[in-house]
Amino acid sequence: MMNNLPFLDPQETIAPDYSDFLAALKSTAFSGDIKMSYGSRLAVATDNSIYQQLPQAVILPKSIDDLSLIGQTAAQFPSVRFSARGGGTGTNGQSLTPGLIVDLSRYMNKVLEVNADEQWVRVQAGVVKDQLNDVLRPLGYFFAPDLSTSNRATIGGMVNTDASGQGSLVYGKTSDHVLGLTSVLVDGTVLRSQPMSMDEAQTLAQEPTVVGNIAKQLIETCVGKREQILTKFPRMNRFLTGYDLEHALNDELSQLDISRVITGSEGSLAFVAEAKLNITPIAKHKALVNIKYDSFESALRHAPSMVAAQATSVETVDSNVLNLAKQDIIWHSVKDLITDVPDKVVLGLNMVEYNSNDQAGIELKIAELRARLDKDIELNRCGVIGYQLTYDTAEINKIYGMRKKSVGLLGKTKGEKKPLAFVEDTGVPPENLADFIMEFRALLDARGLHYGMFGHVDAGVLHVRPALDMCDPAQEAMIPEISDAVAALVAKYGGLIWGEHGKGYRSEYSPTFFGEELYAELRKIKTAFDPLNKMNPGKICTPFESGDALVRVSDQKRGGFDRQIPIDVRASFEPAMSCNGNGLCFNYDTTSPMCPSFKITGDRRHSPKGRAGIIREWLRLLSKQNIDVANLEKSGKSEAWYTKLSNSLSKQHEADFSHEVLEVMDGCLACKACSSQCPVSVDVPGFRARFLNIYYRRYSRPLKDYLVGNIENMAPLMAKMPSMVNFFLRQDWFNNSIRKTVGYVDTPHLSVPTLEQRLDSDIQHFDLAQLKGLSETQKAKKVCIVQDPFTSYYEAGVVDALAQLITKLGYEPVLLPFMPNGKPQHVKGFLDKFAKTAQNAAGLLNELQQLAIPLVGIDPSMVLCYRDEYTKVLGGQRGSFQVQLVHEWLLTIDLPAKSVPSEPARYALFGHCSEKTALPASEAQWQTVFSKFGLALQPIAVGCCGMAGTFGHEQSHVSQSKGLYELSWQEQIAQFLPEQIVATGYSCRSQVARMAEFKPKHPLEVLLESLH
Repeated sequence: MMNNLPFLDPQETIAPDYSDFLAALKSTAFSGDIKMSYGSRLAVATDNSIYQQLPQAVILPKSIDDLSLIGQTAAQFPSVRFSARGGGTGTNGQSLTPGLIVDLSRYMNKVLEVNADEQWVRVQAGVVKDQLNDVLRPLGYFFAPDLSTSNRATIGGMVNTDASGQGSLVYGKTSDHVLGLTSVLVDGTVLRSQPMSMDEAQTLAQEPTVVGNIAKQLIETCVGKREQILTKFPRMNRFLTGYDLEHALNDELSQLDISRVITGSEGSLAFVAEAKLNITPIAKHKALVNIKYDSFESALRHAPSMVAAQATSVETVDSNVLNLAKQDIIWHSVKDLITDVPDKVVLGLNMVEYNSNDQAGIELKIAELRARLDKDIELNRCGVIGYQLTYDTAEINKIYGMRKKSVGLLGKTKGEKKPLAFVEDTGVPPENLADFIMEFRALLDARGLHYGMFGHVDAGVLHVRPALDMCDPAQEAMIPEISDAVAALVAKYGGLIWGEHGKGYRSEYSPTFFGEELYAELRKIKTAFDPLNKMNPGKICTPFESGDALVRVSDQKRGGFDRQIPIDVRASFEPAMSCNGNGLCFNYDTTSPMCPSFKITGDRRHSPKGRAGIIREWLRLLSKQNIDVANLEKSGKSEAWYTKLSNSLSKQHEADFSHEVLEVMDGCLACKACSSQCPVSVDVPGFRARFLNIYYRRYSRPLKDYLVGNIENMAPLMAKMPSMVNFFLRQDWFNNSIRKTVGYVDTPHLSVPTLEQRLDSDIQHFDLAQLKGLSETQKAKKVCIVQDPFTSYYEAGVVDALAQLITKLGYEPVLLPFMPNGKPQHVKGFLDKFAKTAQNAAGLLNELQQLAIPLVGIDPSMVLCYRDEYTKVLGGQRGSFQVQLVHEWLLTIDLPAKSVPSEPARYALFGHCSEKTALPASEAQWQTVFSKFGLALQPIAVGCCGMAGTFGHEQSHVSQSKGLYELSWQEQIAQFLPEQIVATGYSCRSQVARMAEFKPKHPLEVLLESLH
């Protein structure tokens, strides 16, 4: 096997007809973007399903005119085909295509018009559902369909899948809220649809136009086959989607609405560009009852009585999902709301919500429900073992946050077998659900499969995900077999195999479900809209008399690509392999820490999902060339410097796929939010560092990497002459030189006076022998300060303040000698050096740990490196040492009790991304500490500040760094006086200093001031 990184060519060129089409499109007035790189195509080759299909290119239109030009130009290219895409959260491959992806989420994402008086809103298709509700909430309204993926699912995607979700018994599906659509047909015709009288429809049907032909066919089918439609379509809340022939007409048959057919059509009829939607008043009062059961079956069988009790919604989860949630960062927010039952095991949970504008009405219903539940518990009936009630909206949102995350949490199941979405949205009449699920479970149990269950029990829809290893061909072969069995079982209970998440690759079951006569009608409608089968071909149906095939459950899956990577490599890169496409990293919320690079670029490559996908493909391509990645890493061999330089200068290297991977990895801020915020913990900084380590054995490193990687060695040397260094850093010519040669900007100034000059002469300097000779009583009063390069050399005042605070609290600070932590080396992929640095630091820290003297560090990213990266690189050799953050240590000691004044001094806490995500209780803990000092502290919800260590100092990242600050920090910082703002991260304080021209204090500095 080779031990050097080779040149990688994916050999996946764009087909000539598509290249010609794209060239023709570029020659028009098209104003959007066209992405043809292999990495851009890979980013949309998967969704939240088990399938993988590489498209020819990605088109990002900016307007309806752009969409129209796509259609008009495509008329000259009969073989060119499309699939529209929004958030990419589909669980059945709805948007996957070997043709062209038309992604409306990048640019067509505006809320165009809100009419609160008439209760409607008009939006572009790329608007995210939560984004829309953030606009509507101040007006007292919301867009009702409530998806678990609401923070990244787009309105266009919701329309195309007729999405529903929680509370659908009361709020219905997306189609119940669509007042009108603006769509673009395959030939570029703009179709504006809304309910029209049958007379208007009949007149339109006489016109010799594509829209006239559509109206004619819909009348023939929906009126002419009305009796068959009503007989075949199930009488369920989750009524049939794709194509909704029943509701294209109103009950009186006096109106025709083309929008109802497009809604749920999965992009197979038209591009949905805009939607006019009705909006719902937000109920003033809410209550949520979490009912706990001794079995999942008990929860299912008890749910109908909750529906009968007029609950707004009833959601359920099984013990598998609950146990996974308990291992996730999300649990800290709900653990007090879903407590254990003494001497009982909670194996099922029903979340029963009531909402109304009538508080008294809710309280009456709750009182009646509690009386029944108390009686159930007393008599040991219905499997009820306990319940908890809350009226607090914030608490209710936290519980639903856990429920929404359950989709992704199932992917965290340990082992090679992961719960998969392919039969996970079956819908049956609610009264049949419990019996259906028992038989469904027996079906899976007979095959020895594990699974997780959760869902909308009130609507008869339960998400069941069997666990399979898709890298095992034998287990992949079970997918069609199980799908066939479930399709038959659903039919037995009068339901649908696609009760919520659309057909996608399950379209092969359409002919069986609809029957020959109605399926032919679907095909005729498809022909009227899309006669050449260019719009998402193979989904739902094909044009009438077309020889084209439907997509099938047995089609190409991601596992077929993943299994080409050797087993040991898959295990080594498990964080990248485990990504299941859930897409939580596409979270719209700018106050969420994950993922800053996606938030600022809108480019799906620059997300944990995108990076996991591109690294998997990189590993696959290496495997095809018989390259052992483990050997590449272990060998430590690099090309000679002149060979690296030649490779870097060579024109040939431009086609090396490794360069596309580098571009995507370079955009990562290494904030590590993904390692805890992602439901399956896709830790991008981990595999990013490994890639950089290998990549730069073939190619030359930029100078800035050496600067950053050696900052911990350089800072102590520069601190010996800080005034001289700072003198040069104040010179424009010097800074311009650094910017041009190294690519580094806004270099921070060294502390003057230095830390050594600031510290009180009584502060004990490190003497290991002396510390070992102390009595246990003397040791109990010592606190060791673990230095980091940023606070010690650039914010020495903070370290000095910590020493003073320790002294004021009655302890004796011991300043440990500065020793490199290695975090900057890890970020830049100097892994061999990082391993040595970590080993050296761990050696001393483990010695100190044996003395039982607290070790306290200041900067979150550096301290957390000891806990995470050290564990991964050193394994069992890391030892048991623990470095605490300041607030963690403060919580372990007796703090002076200070009474909180009636008007306490108020401060705003801006937490560091890594700290908030790795230590989710940290903000509340800082609040506790401040309250003991008689101070009030308010945590501020913000995303990443954009600095992220040295990321914001690199010229290539400056605009993104500043843009991230403007996304969520700028407005919040402006809400407070500078003296009120505290920030825990050095990089955060530096970014505020750059952008707002003042430097916030560290919280410990405020605590010290309060003691003076």
